[in-house]
Amino acid sequence: MSSSQTIRVKGMRCQHCSQSVTQALEAIPNVHDVQVDLSSGDVTFETSGPVDKDTVRSAIEAIGFDVEE
Repeated sequence: MSSSQTIRVKGMRCQHCSQSVTQALEAIPNVHDVQVDLSSGDVTFETSGPVDKDTVRSAIEAIGFDVEE
């Protein structure tokens, strides 16, 4: 049971930012196939099980970015 989620991340400006966000999210259990769109700030990822939104937010904030509501 895989589902797709999209969040908006503020502050990403370069490929290094994209890689950091991708690595942070892929470290969360059940998260895979992270796609980052730098121009919009949208980050889309697949989940293969339950993923808590606060866990996603914490992972993004821990590397210095903000999640837009």
